[in-house]
Amino acid sequence: MPTTRPAAPGTPQESQRPATSLQLYSINSHLEADLDGTLARLGEIGLRNVEAFAFVDRADELAAAFERHGIAAPTGHAMLVANEVTRDGVTTQVPSHATTFEAAKKLGMRYVIDPAVFDWSTREAVEATAAALNEASKAAAEHGLRVGYHNHAWELSNRIDGVPALEYFAGLLDDEVVLEVDVYWAHIGGVEAPALLARLGDRVKALHIKDGPQVENPFLTDAPFDPSGLGQVSAGQGVIPLGAALDAAPSAEFAVIEFDHYDGDIFAAIAASFDYLENRA
Repeated sequence: MPTTRPAAPGTPQESQRPATSLQLYSINSHLEADLDGTLARLGEIGLRNVEAFAFVDRADELAAAFERHGIAAPTGHAMLVANEVTRDGVTTQVPSHATTFEAAKKLGMRYVIDPAVFDWSTREAVEATAAALNEASKAAAEHGLRVGYHNHAWELSNRIDGVPALEYFAGLLDDEVVLEVDVYWAHIGGVEAPALLARLGDRVKALHIKDGPQVENPFLTDAPFDPSGLGQVSAGQGVIPLGAALDAAPSAEFAVIEFDHYDGDIFAAIAASFDYLENRA
């Protein structure tokens, strides 16, 4: 049995153990097919917290569904830096900060996290991203929210002044801006994730927890990114130093399970990751 449990949905666990959550993108196809049935399966696993994505246009629907299933969404992903997004040749405008934060409040969020900015190759690009996120933080504060950033591998493999770009970036952020460190991508990006987390300190409020074999950084090639080639597995079954990373981030309030791709029963894999986090010594 878990040694500690969240006191209430969205509330970090005692003894500095982060509350276990799930990035819903991991099961997006299931949510699209059967929202209530999928949330019920998460409840059966024991999950009380999730991390929402693409929530702005469906905040009312999600809020009602989460309430029906006793689930909280204390964190969520939304674009905060980019003004537009292009997918499959189609460009769409990103919702305004005000619209995003109003939707986040409906869902009871505390942290709204930008999931990806792609240019970390120059000092100027990193400084522009930090300035944009600092500006978003001011708007978020008017709604009682905080903003943050979630990394992939490129923020670590790119370097500014000899340090990973993510660390240079962190030094430019206002105090209220947080980080959600993806431990898997930090490792694949070429850094020792526990040491990185120790250096980033209490700005880290959430971790993305996923595991797998050692693979080459897929973003260092010109080939299209194919997550099916990563071979991701349940937490604790691969080579990513998850335990050491969790120990190195005592300020983390949430440990968010995520799979970019999984071959097999995704709910069984989520359950195994949940058990790993809940039963970790």
